[in-house]
Amino acid sequence: MIGDALTIPSELESALRLRTVQYFITKRPWLDLYGVHVRPVPPFGSTSRKPHFDPALIHRCLPDELLFEVFARMMPYDLGRASCVCRKWRYTVRNPMFWRNACLKAWQTAGVIENYKILQSKYDGSWRKMWLLRSRVRTDGLYVSRNTYIRAGIAEWKITNPVHIVCYYRYIRFYPSGRFLYKNSSQKLKDVAKYMNFKASKSENLYKGTYTLSMSDDKIEAAVLYPGTRPTVLRIRLRLRGTAIGANNRMDLLSLVTSGVNDEEISSTEEDILGLVEGWEDDETHNPDIPAVSHKRGMTAFVFVPFEEVDESVLNLPPEKMDYYVTG
Repeated sequence: MIGDALTIPSELESALRLRTVQYFITKRPWLDLYGVHVRPVPPFGSTSRKPHFDPALIHRCLPDELLFEVFARMMPYDLGRASCVCRKWRYTVRNPMFWRNACLKAWQTAGVIENYKILQSKYDGSWRKMWLLRSRVRTDGLYVSRNTYIRAGIAEWKITNPVHIVCYYRYIRFYPSGRFLYKNSSQKLKDVAKYMNFKASKSENLYKGTYTLSMSDDKIEAAVLYPGTRPTVLRIRLRLRGTAIGANNRMDLLSLVTSGVNDEEISSTEEDILGLVEGWEDDETHNPDIPAVSHKRGMTAFVFVPFEEVDESVLNLPPEKMDYYVTG
């Protein structure tokens, strides 16, 4: 997985540096910790802006250079929270350097040059605007789909027609490199989040797959390989959406198809299973013993849960304390 240190062409780097100068050294007042009223300063570039000494204690102890280094190591959503602290932080967070690194990491599979072309053609050269408006998968948590169904029980004592409400979850964790982890389980979110990574043991039944996000819309194509004596490929089509601008915290499950593959195909394309099934029809299978099946149940939309909220999420509640839908 590519880190934060990305190779940027020299001509693009020099042009970006000119745009970030105004955000590097800013003089914005903040309410003094000792109750001294501080005269507000107009935004950078205003004709009424006059230089003056900032008496706020935190700004005297934390120079602009150190503040820049702190913000450079923060996640984009943490930057959004920091911008609510004071006006100085708000304007500092608008530094394109912070959002550029986040964008290049989020869409690293598209390549640096392609991202710069999209930046200029669709988002007026604003990395922050690109981060908010362009569809992207979130990698700072898990996408969870909760599904329920009714199963007939065994008649005993005075109960003649017992039924059980069965609850299970689909978990997906995306990585910026184009890989993801998939798991079907009845375990709660807080338990699954502990081992939802590539270092987990085989006993956790985590399946690795690859995905691509369309450059023109919000569609995701993904594929997972179920190994074993009868290898099966799970093909997933998803659509990203959000409850707010830039949230990307919902995913609609458009289709879910299982198909058979032969041993020769698995040995040659095990790391890129999506490339193997790309272009397959919904009813196509390469193993006559395993027919292609298009699933119609368990298609509940995915909800995104950040890692810092997995312990308090309502998805950890038992089925009797959650809302559920009973057909008929």
